[in-house]
Amino acid sequence: MRTARMLGRALLISVVTVSPLAIPASSGAVSAAAAATDYYVAPGGDDGAAGTQAAPWATIAHAQAVAQPGDTVYFRGGTYRYTHANTSCTSQTGRVDAITLNKSGSSGSPIRYWAYPGENPVFDFSGMTDDCRIKGMDLTGSWIHLKGLDVTGVPQNNSLNHESWGIWISGSNNTFEQINTHHHMGPGLFIQNGGDNLVLNTDSHDNYDLNSSNGAGENADGFGAHIPAGNPGNVFRGCRAWWNGDDGFDLISAYSSVTIENSWAWRSGYVPGTTTAAGNGTGFKAGGYGGDYDAGAVKHTVRTSVAFANRASGFYANHHPVANDYFNNTSYGNHPDFNMLGVDSSGADVGRGNLRNNLAYTGTLTSNMTGTSAAYNSWNLGITLSDAQFQSVSTSGWDAPRGADGSLPVLPNLHLAENSTLIDQGVDVGLAYKRQAPDLGAFEAP
Repeated sequence: MRTARMLGRALLISVVTVSPLAIPASSGAVSAAAAATDYYVAPGGDDGAAGTQAAPWATIAHAQAVAQPGDTVYFRGGTYRYTHANTSCTSQTGRVDAITLNKSGSSGSPIRYWAYPGENPVFDFSGMTDDCRIKGMDLTGSWIHLKGLDVTGVPQNNSLNHESWGIWISGSNNTFEQINTHHHMGPGLFIQNGGDNLVLNTDSHDNYDLNSSNGAGENADGFGAHIPAGNPGNVFRGCRAWWNGDDGFDLISAYSSVTIENSWAWRSGYVPGTTTAAGNGTGFKAGGYGGDYDAGAVKHTVRTSVAFANRASGFYANHHPVANDYFNNTSYGNHPDFNMLGVDSSGADVGRGNLRNNLAYTGTLTSNMTGTSAAYNSWNLGITLSDAQFQSVSTSGWDAPRGADGSLPVLPNLHLAENSTLIDQGVDVGLAYKRQAPDLGAFEAP
C-alpha cells in the first residue's frame, strides 16, 4: 500500500513515566510527566473528598481547580445534571456557561478529562433554566483533551437568539475524541476561535434549534468552524453528523483553513427523525461569507468523506470565493451531490473547486461546475453507474456503534464491489491507495 504523509498533530494518549535515575533532576518536563496524577469524579461524589477512585469528587469544576498539566481526570459512568449556569444572564441575549474549562495544559502535557474505560459519563444540560444563550461546555483553555464524554440537551429558553451550543471552543491545540454530542438546540460542537484543534471520532446528531430567532432549524449544525484568520490547523477526522436541523458540517465565515476527512454526514435539514424540512440541509458546507466576495477567503479541504440523503447538497461551496479541494468523496442521493456555487471578485456566480476522484450516484449529480477544476470524477469518465458497482447502497446502519478504539464502524455501505469499474480510475492526490491508481470515492476497494 502506498502511504500518504500524515496530517494533523499526533494524539497523546498516555503519560510516559521515566526513571528519575535516567534523567537529570533539572529536567522539568520529565519531572512534570513523572508527577502526573490521576483523579476521579463520579455522580454522588464529594468535592471535599480526596479525588481518588475510592473517594471521587462530584464536579468537573472542582477537578479543574486541582488538575495540572499532565494530569488525567476520569469520569465514572452515570449522569451529571446541570440546572443553571456558573454565572447569571446579563440580558436575554447574553451568554452563559454551564461548564467553563479555562485552565490550560501544555505541549506534551495536556489536561485530560476522560471517561473511565468502559463507562459512559453523560453531561445533561436539558434541565437548565437560564433565560439567555447557553454553552454547555465552553473551552477557552488550550492543550485540553476530552475523551469519551456524552454531552446532551443544551436548551434555548427564549426566542431572541439564533442558537445555544453543546460544546463551544475558543482555545488551541485541544483534542475532542470519541465525544457524543446530541439533542442540543444549536450546534453540537462549534469552533469559534483557536487553531490546531482536532475533533476525532466524534458524533453530533439530533440537534434542532426549535426557538431560533431566524426560524426553527436554521442554526443547529452537527459541527461548525467559524474561525478568524491566523488560526490554521483545525481538523475534523472520523466524525459523523446526522439528523441535524441545519447542516452536518458548516465552515461559513472561516478565515483560517479547515480540513475535514474520513467523515460522514446524512439526513441534514430535517426535524430530527422526520421528513419535515428544517434548515439548509447540506452535508458538508465548505465555506462562504454570506454570499459575498471576500478577499480574505481561504482554501478548505474535504476528502475521503461521505454525504447521503441530505435534504439539499451533499458537498456545497456555498458562494466560496476560492477553490477548495474536494478529493475522494462519495455523494449519494443528495440534491445535488456536488454543488460548486462560488463567487468571483465582481460578485458574479461562478463554479469554484478542485475536484478529483469523487463519486456521485443518484439524486442530482452536480451543479455550478463551470469554472471548476474537475477531472477523474465519476461524472467525467463516462462510467455507467449502477447498484452493482457497490457492495451495498443501503442508507441504514451508518449510526452503528464505533469500534473499541473509536473508529468508524466497518460497513459494506457504498463500498465498491470487487469487480467495480470505479477501481483504479482516479489520480494520485497524495492520499493512500492500494493498486495502480486511486479508486473513486471515499473507500478503496478490498
